[in-house]
Parts: sequence; structure tokens; C-alpha cells
Amino acid sequence: MKYIVLSLISAVLLSLSWPTYGIPFFIFFAFVPLLIMEHEISKFSKIKRKPLVVFGLSYLAFMIWNIVTTGWLYNALNPDGSHSLMAAIFPVLFNSALMSITFLIYHKYKNAAGTYFGLVFFVVIWMAMEKLTLEWEFSWPWLNLGNAFADYPKVIQWYDTIGATGGSFWILLINVFAFYTLRIWEAGRKPKDLFKNLAILGAIIFIPIIISFIKYENFNEKPIGKANVVLLQPDLDPYNEKYTVDSIQILKDLLKIAEVKPGAKVDYFIAPETALPGYGSISENGFQQSLLLNNVKDFIKNTPNSIFVTGISSHKVYPNEESKSETAYLTPQGFYVDSFNSAIQIMPDKNVEVYHKAKLVPGVEMFPYINYLKPILGNAMIDLGGTTASLGMDKTRKVFTNPFNKGKLAPIVCYESIYGDYVTEYVRNGANFLAIMSNDSWWANSLGHKQLMAYARLRAVENHREIARAANSGISAHINARGDVLEDTFYGDITALPATVQLYNNLTFYSRTGDLASRICIFALGFLVIYYYGEKWLARKK
Repeated sequence: MKYIVLSLISAVLLSLSWPTYGIPFFIFFAFVPLLIMEHEISKFSKIKRKPLVVFGLSYLAFMIWNIVTTGWLYNALNPDGSHSLMAAIFPVLFNSALMSITFLIYHKYKNAAGTYFGLVFFVVIWMAMEKLTLEWEFSWPWLNLGNAFADYPKVIQWYDTIGATGGSFWILLINVFAFYTLRIWEAGRKPKDLFKNLAILGAIIFIPIIISFIKYENFNEKPIGKANVVLLQPDLDPYNEKYTVDSIQILKDLLKIAEVKPGAKVDYFIAPETALPGYGSISENGFQQSLLLNNVKDFIKNTPNSIFVTGISSHKVYPNEESKSETAYLTPQGFYVDSFNSAIQIMPDKNVEVYHKAKLVPGVEMFPYINYLKPILGNAMIDLGGTTASLGMDKTRKVFTNPFNKGKLAPIVCYESIYGDYVTEYVRNGANFLAIMSNDSWWANSLGHKQLMAYARLRAVENHREIARAANSGISAHINARGDVLEDTFYGDITALPATVQLYNNLTFYSRTGDLASRICIFALGFLVIYYYGEKWLARKK
């Protein structure tokens, strides 16, 4: 019973730490009960199948954490209007299993190599697991630990050096050292050692926070210019309106929101993810002839030197099989076609520029490892609320340059804003502000859109870039380079949010190096594994 209670305490602490409702400081000690549980089962319990029990109890903690923080996935609906139960259950079960397997591997390594090596191993293998969630095709980094402080930018200004992944390392280090301090006290009951270790623990916690407050108060980076933006929030119901209303009417309503006073200076109108065309998609082969896009060009002629940036659903037809991409599919008419979730930049008398979203939502926009799993699963992904194909994507992070001012816009499409290392690629390619085009409306007014909005603040801190975020139903927002929300909208409003975005061109250390902390930890993980098995091999040779 004691072990279950310890598991539940960790579950509660992890859950209470999460944005946008929680207090992140609980996460400094959230793993300690689990580490105690594992240690006592390993060293003092007479349980026979210890690995199975450790896995089960950690799974209990992680599943509760996943349910509490991402249970809003249940708000997604099936085509018949019913709640998509499997779309909610699968990520929870899968992500909990991935975390529990990581904890189980730590348990086995610790028992083989000893407590001290084991605790170091816990930090580096958890960091490696988080890096996996950022890179593989089952990508779901929503609960990566460094995200916990998204609503507290004053505490994490040092993310501009090692990013949110460095924040994960910080949190893991504090948890491990807190557990170590407790174990040293229990073993020796020496007040001197306790006070020394508590002082070290306090330093690990508070020195980065103090540095962060100093950086926040002394932020003096000089902008190279500014851009006047208008963020459009049409609030189209994605289930009953967005894909049923006539495309011309959708555009008409969107441009009505975008209307500004005569003579107003607007550098960018920014509309949400897939704001156009509604039902269907726009052919990239016919961008220049598109009625919708030409209507947009006519609209922005009324505000000279303005640019219209929006998310669209688009497709590209290939003339023959030899020219098709890896993600193209064969239509019943015999054409090879790629479908895209795209961002485009529209200017009068110029060709439309396009960027294709490349961090796709697993199951919804892509079939993970399609060449391997589709022969096994067939169309089963449809039953899980998913897809049996994958959208096309760009291999490089494009930047939209403004010929009328100094603006260089990073066209970040929705889910992409969770990926810190990924966003740095836009910045290294010259982006001096970040435009996030999002549609969070699939999960209604729940924690989902609030958390995604909060995570955007991390990208501002990491790169010292201001953010203009246009969301279909909200929250649309202007975020400054320190991660502060300067202006935002209410969820569900049909509105336009004007903002003046400052443009910065300096690269932070994190912008230049990306997830360096993760790469170092993966190297350390390899070293620990090789060292342990090397020692065993040498022992056998003697």
C-alpha cells in the first residue's frame, strides 16, 4: 500500500505542476516519491517480480499525470459528432508506457551498476526519452518537463542559453539531488551532511532563478525595426462550419474582420492555420489563377505595402509517377497528388510564397512509419480517428521576407510551435519575428489551446524573438521577446488584434546550438552503458 501511495503522490505533484492551471515549482520534487518507491522495492522489499511492480506503479503515476494534463483530447469529435475516445486514450496510454519503460530501464541499470551511477543514468535516459519524443514520428513532447514553466517566463530567461530541454535537465537534477539528500540523511542522520546537501540543493534551484530575474530586468536588446500586424481570429467551428461553408463566404468574412481605417499602416495581416479555403484545398499549380488568392491581393491593395500571411490547405499535382514525392498518393483519376498544411505569403503583383508544415500531428496529419505499419494496420488508423496517408512537408524552414520593411517572418504552423530546436532553424535562417498560425478549436474551450499558447512563450524566451500568434478561435496574442503576453484575445471571439511587433536579429546561444543539453545527455547515456558492459567484460576476462 505504501508503494501505491508514493506513486499517487508523484502523480499529484506532476499534475499540479502543469500549465496553465498549476504551480510549476511542485515539479522540483515530483519524481522523489517514485525514486523512493523504486529504491525501497529494490533494496528492502521481498516482492518477487520487482521490475514488473516498478513498471506498474510508475505507469500508474504517469497515466494519471497524462490524463489530468491532456485529457482534453477527449473533446475531439468523430464525424458522427461523438467524442473520439480512442484519440484521447491512445496518446495517454502510449506516452505513459514510454515514460514507464524509461523508468524501468533506470531501475534495471541502477540495480546492476549501483545507486550513484543509477541516479546519473536516470537523468540522462529521461533526457534521451524526451529527445525521442521531439524527433520520432510518434512525436508527442507535450509533457516534456521543461514546458512546466511556460507561464513563468521571469523564472526561465536562461532558456535563451539551453532551452526548454535544458529546463528538463534542471528539473531532473533537482529531483535526483533531493532524493540523494533524503537517502544520505536516512543512512547517517548527520545534521552537517544534511545542511550541506540542502545548501547545494537550494543553490541548484535558486541560482538559475536569480540569474533569470536579472536577465529579465536587464533585457536591453535593441530592435532593428518594427512591424505593424493585424492578427485575424474568425472563430470558425471546425466541425459544423469551417468545412461546410462556401469558400468565398469564408474569405469574405475573414476580410471583413481584417478591415482597417483608411490610411492605417499595416505591414502584415496574419490569419490562422487553414483559414482558407474551407472545404477542399487550393492547387499550388494554379496559385496565380486562384480566385480566392487574387481576391486577397485586391484587398491588400487598399493598404499599400501590406502583406497577407495565412494558413491554407493546399495540394500539388505531379505530371507523372517519376516526378512525384515520397508522400504523394494516387487519386482515382490516376493523378499523383501531395496534400499540404501550408502557410503562404501574398503580395500584389508577386508570386505567392509557400511553406509546408513539417512537424505533423501523428495519426491526424501523418501515418507514423507508414512503410512499416500500414501493411500491418491497414485502415485501422481510421478507426482511431486518424489517417491512412501522410501530408507532404518541407525539408527546410523557410522565412518570408518583406520587401517593404525589415520584417522576416517565420511561418510556424500550429503544432510546430512546441518544438524548440525546430524553431531555431527559422531563426538561424534569418527570421526576426515568429508568426504562429494555429487552429486549436478541435478541442473546444479546454486546456489544450491554453497550453499550446503557453508553450509559444518558451520559443520567445529561447530565441529573443517577438511572436504574433493568430488562432482560429483564440487565443491570438502578441508576445514580447521576454515571453510576456502584451495583448491577447478571448477564446471564441470573432475579432482582429492589432499589435506592433519589434524585430530582433541577434542569435541567442540556444538559437545557435539548439538542444545541446539533450545531445550531451545522449552522449553520457552511451558512455554509461558502454562503461558498465565494458567493466563486466573485463571482469569476465580476469
